[in-house]
Amino acid sequence: MIQRPHNIWYIYTLVSLAVIFWGVSYVWTKTAFTYYQPITVMLIRLTISSILMFVIFKVRRYTERVDPADYKAFLILSLFSPFFYFIGENFGVYHVSPTVAAVVIATIPVFSPILGYVAFREKVTFLNVMGFIISFSGVLIMVLDADLQFTASPVGVFWLFFAVFSALVNIIFLKKLAAKYSSFTIILVQNFLGALFFLPLFLLMDLGEFVHIRPSWQAVASLFALAVFGSTLAFMFYTSGVRVIGIARTAIFANLIPVVTAITSFLFLKEVIDLSRIIGMLIVIGGLFLTQLTKLRKRRKDVVLSREADFGKKTEKRL
Repeated sequence: MIQRPHNIWYIYTLVSLAVIFWGVSYVWTKTAFTYYQPITVMLIRLTISSILMFVIFKVRRYTERVDPADYKAFLILSLFSPFFYFIGENFGVYHVSPTVAAVVIATIPVFSPILGYVAFREKVTFLNVMGFIISFSGVLIMVLDADLQFTASPVGVFWLFFAVFSALVNIIFLKKLAAKYSSFTIILVQNFLGALFFLPLFLLMDLGEFVHIRPSWQAVASLFALAVFGSTLAFMFYTSGVRVIGIARTAIFANLIPVVTAITSFLFLKEVIDLSRIIGMLIVIGGLFLTQLTKLRKRRKDVVLSREADFGKKTEKRL
C-alpha cells in the first residue's frame, strides 16, 4: 500500500487521482463498448487488474493469507461485487450516457444509512433522510422530462440501480472482512473471483464474436486504463486516503466523480450536457454532502472528546 501518511498533500493528491480515474472510467467503458460486449470488458478488466495486483503482492512481499473459514464470505462478497455490481454498472453504461450512470452510482452513500438501519439497526438521522430525498430527486430530474417520461433508457436506469443494490449488499459482508484483512487483499481476491465468475458467461456469450474483433487502439487502451487505473490504482489510492484522513473526508472527494465524468464525457464523447442534467447532478451532489454531514459532525465530536480525555490524563499526571 501507499505509505506516506504524514504528507497530507500527498494523500490529497492520491485521493484526487482516484476520483479522476473513477470519473473517467465511465468514458473508458463507453469507448470499449464500441468494439467489445459488456461481459468481455468486465472479464478483461478484472483479469488484467488481478494479474497486476498479484505482481504487486509478490514484489512488495505481502504475507497475508485468507483463512479457509472466510472462503464462503469472500465468495458471497465477490458475487455481489464485482460480479453483480459490474453487470449492473456496465449494462447501465451500455444503455445510458456516462454522466447519468455516474450520478446514479454516486447515490450509493445516500442509501447506506437505510442499509445500516435494516442490517445493523444503526440510527437514521434527519439529515440522512433529507439527503436521500434530495439526491433521489436529482436523479429523477436527470432521467425524466416534464411529462414524467424517461429521457434516459429505463433499462439502463434499472441496471444502474441493480448495481447500487449490489454495492449495498456488498457492504454487509465487507464490514466483517475489513476488520480482519487489508483492503489490498480484499480487492485482490474480489477481482480474481470476479474474473472467474465472468469467465463462463464470456465463453458462452461473447467468445465467438471476440475472436473476430479487430479493435481500435482506443478500445484496447480503454481496457487497459480500466484495469490499471480504474480497478487497481484508484482503489489503492482511495484506501490510502481513508486510512489517513478518514472515511467522511475521503467521501467528500468521491462526490465529485460525476463532475469528472460529465467533463470528460463532454470533451471526449461529445455528450450533450443540458441544463436538466447539470441541475440534477448538482442536486444529487448536494444530497450527498448533506448525508455526510452526520459523519463529519460525529468525527469532529470524537476528536474533541479524544483531546479532552488526553488533556485530562496529562492533568492527572501533573497533579
